[in-house]
Amino acid sequence: MERSGQVAGWLFDSSNGPRHCLIGRWIFLRALAGIYFSAFFSLLYQIKGLIGPQGILPAQRYLSEVARMMGPLRYWYAPTLFWLSTNSHWLMATMWIGLLASILAFLNLWPRLCFFICFVCFLSFVAAAGDFSSYQSDGMLLEAGFLTCFFAPPGLRPGWAWSHPPARASLFLLLWEWFRIYFESGLVKLLSGDRQWRDFTAMDEYYQNSPLPTWIGWWVEHLPHWFHAFMTGGTLFLELGVVLLLFFSKRGRLVCFLIVTPWELGVILTGNYAFLNYLVLALGFLLLDNRILQRCARGICRRWLPAPLKKVLASIVSVPIQADPDDHLGEPSRSVGAHFKALRVALSAVVLGWIAYNTTAELINMPFRTVSLPDTPIRALDPFRISNQYGLFAVMTRGRYEIEFQGSDDNLSWIEYPFRYKPQALNERPRIYAPYQPRFDWNLWFASLGDWEQNQIVPLTQERLLDNDPDVLELFRSNPFAQTPPRYVRAVLWQYWFTSIREKGTTGNWWRRQLLGQYSPTLSRGADGKFEAIAWPGTLPRHE
Repeated sequence: MERSGQVAGWLFDSSNGPRHCLIGRWIFLRALAGIYFSAFFSLLYQIKGLIGPQGILPAQRYLSEVARMMGPLRYWYAPTLFWLSTNSHWLMATMWIGLLASILAFLNLWPRLCFFICFVCFLSFVAAAGDFSSYQSDGMLLEAGFLTCFFAPPGLRPGWAWSHPPARASLFLLLWEWFRIYFESGLVKLLSGDRQWRDFTAMDEYYQNSPLPTWIGWWVEHLPHWFHAFMTGGTLFLELGVVLLLFFSKRGRLVCFLIVTPWELGVILTGNYAFLNYLVLALGFLLLDNRILQRCARGICRRWLPAPLKKVLASIVSVPIQADPDDHLGEPSRSVGAHFKALRVALSAVVLGWIAYNTTAELINMPFRTVSLPDTPIRALDPFRISNQYGLFAVMTRGRYEIEFQGSDDNLSWIEYPFRYKPQALNERPRIYAPYQPRFDWNLWFASLGDWEQNQIVPLTQERLLDNDPDVLELFRSNPFAQTPPRYVRAVLWQYWFTSIREKGTTGNWWRRQLLGQYSPTLSRGADGKFEAIAWPGTLPRHE
């Protein structure tokens, strides 16, 4: 019994935590606060159009259905502050609270509390947003954000918190998340049976067909096949091999960091994947210990920084790597505080142990589907998205398709609604705007790979456009029917390709496209004020 208590203390008691990662922790927490800021900032401009009372998928409608089906359990299966209210003011207030908490966390003011507030506010959106929060990146942020509540130092102004190292279990689980994001993504590529990963053609059109490409991706797309084949093999090698260095020595972790960091920077520059790659990049700093980061900082300070900044960085790198001399956190005490500490350690052991079991079981079940492990703990935590299974790009898309909304007053002449971020105008250069996440544009990329009956956000958007709903129209760049709403709205499907270098030089276009047909029914308002379909789409060519 005493032995198990010592093990629990070593794993879950922060007073016994490692101090070799404190600079890496400081960097990671600043980066995570910035990522939370980007998530809340983007939602300030979108949440009303996405899930507001007049949005595409109103949160009130979803939560009412959850309440009808789940009864008293609804608060567990949809853990959101929006049970209090789903009006636009409360939706916006929740995002503003999360945004302000992320700023305070970045400034290192009461970080543990601020990261908990960020987690609750972001979970509130994710739990109520349905299709608009079904991304793996949302699960990654919620998992990292929740673990950070155990990882961040306590106190109002903890500084570097040398006296409060993180609990070993919280550090390991954050690194475990980093590892699983890569390793599980590599596993699904092999397990999916996708031919493109096996014949090294997966990256040939990846830059063109990714959800929201960049102009750098346009240039990389035109590199020869041998380069794309090398990147395909390199991706598999990195995800299934290089990341195993996590479990080796400090030198192995340094080698791992030096390989995966430039790789992630390349992904960021060639595709807009919201905050996903920024989060993985930030988690990577936990691979490094204090001495490595101090040596790097001194080198940067000596070679590249101007004199005023050298003094600032010098004060950082000169901090001694040791605990405060009067630190007695590890000594036992018979006070009430000691009992509270024991309770806190026990709670940490239960929660972090639960997450460790879930994530390990899900990893084992990927290649060994016949292994029967208890899944009740996994299902119980599912609504909170804090113990996830990952798998990026298991199957590569074989074409780029774009849904375009069009309005008309006569059912003959059609005017398109211009998007803010999606490819549309042929001569518009693809931009870099991640970590900002345009969820509406992103969802339409997924919808374009299926049909409208499987993607109800398309006809629901058409209905809102027939009403000239201002919240939904904010998701577009402009409103071509600003005076009066159109009488008819439809959605059509295009196939897009990057232009060749020669074609771009001649026309100035970054894209070329071909109309495949009507994607969804043409909608209008009937004499009774209800929406009705006046034309139905034909059979579209196969697109996947």
